[in-house]
Amino acid sequence: MLASVAVSMSVACRGKVRSVVSLSRRLSTNQPGSPERTNHAPPESRFTLPDMEPAAVEDRSRRRWKDPSGCSVFLFPGQGSQFVGMGRGLLKYPNVKEMFEVAQKILGYDLLSLCLEGPEEELMKTVHCQPAVFVTSLAAVERLNKENPKAIETCVAAAGFSVGEFAALVFSGSMNFAEALYAVKVRAEAMQKASDLVPSGMLSVIGRPQAQYKYACLQAKEHCKSLGIKEPVCSVANYLFPDGRVIAGHQQALDFLQQNSRRLQFTRTKLLPVSGAFHTELMAAATEPLRDVLRQVEVRRPEINVYSNVDGKRYMNESHVCRQLVKQVVSPVKWEQTLHEIYERTQGESFPHTYEVGPGKQLGATLLKCNRKAFMTYAHVKVTTYEEE
Repeated sequence: MLASVAVSMSVACRGKVRSVVSLSRRLSTNQPGSPERTNHAPPESRFTLPDMEPAAVEDRSRRRWKDPSGCSVFLFPGQGSQFVGMGRGLLKYPNVKEMFEVAQKILGYDLLSLCLEGPEEELMKTVHCQPAVFVTSLAAVERLNKENPKAIETCVAAAGFSVGEFAALVFSGSMNFAEALYAVKVRAEAMQKASDLVPSGMLSVIGRPQAQYKYACLQAKEHCKSLGIKEPVCSVANYLFPDGRVIAGHQQALDFLQQNSRRLQFTRTKLLPVSGAFHTELMAAATEPLRDVLRQVEVRRPEINVYSNVDGKRYMNESHVCRQLVKQVVSPVKWEQTLHEIYERTQGESFPHTYEVGPGKQLGATLLKCNRKAFMTYAHVKVTTYEEE
């Protein structure tokens, strides 16, 4: 049924209703046993839900230590992983079409058609690609559940890159699908609006060991000041892997970095196909709209470990989730630090199975460069048909 699928996408497991995308959450915030709330989700994200019993919640305090080799970790991709045709290989799996129908109601346009047919220039826009990656990633969870349900059952941790963090939180039971998608919509629109205020962008950089990224950014800002830009922005926006960074800021600063790449000890620079300087001060105007919408949706403590982009540490409670999601918009994505936090272990201890759930394989590539041993148990959940690959 559409509404119940939208919020928790329940599947039958050993004769009981068990949520896949929302591991152990109620199907609705309006059901018996749900805490009273003074704030409510925006009208666009409300759906009439049937009365159903809450999904069984395992008492985490009673869980015993598990061998990591028998557990799984999910990584959810972010903006930049999208491509025309993504999602085509997921439509035959349970609940996926219904998820896209819910998305159409919340977003006001046919997201499925945009993912499958494009046009590419529309899919690449921030306002469209963030919801597209979010929904496609959670739809990929359905494929994994059908093909390898044990991976769902044994998942102990999740992390998402930028907007992928919302997918990780939905999977963990911290947010429900419809409300999280509405928050992603508001976030994407606000970030697009902030991007339109000033010419800016993001530059992928691979440097030599002696490269000094902060010093390079400082030099780029001084260059911008010489051009008459009063408060130039140029800073590391993504920590990807050793010697791999994304620097974001005013377009003139990025031009300076490219023109002086050899002197700055950069071995490779590449402008990313994005509309603004995400995860920098230039996104400040986007924080308040996101903060406002997060006050209106129900956020719970994740049922599994979910790691924040802001500092690489796991979320502790509901208020921590909301604070960090807002802060993330103007803070660098510390992905390398997050991977170290997830996969740190004593010598000889085994690694969990890792699944990149969503379009693209960029997170697998960064895992390989950060931790080769962890990458040995990595797999990508495909979002296209096998004939297309």
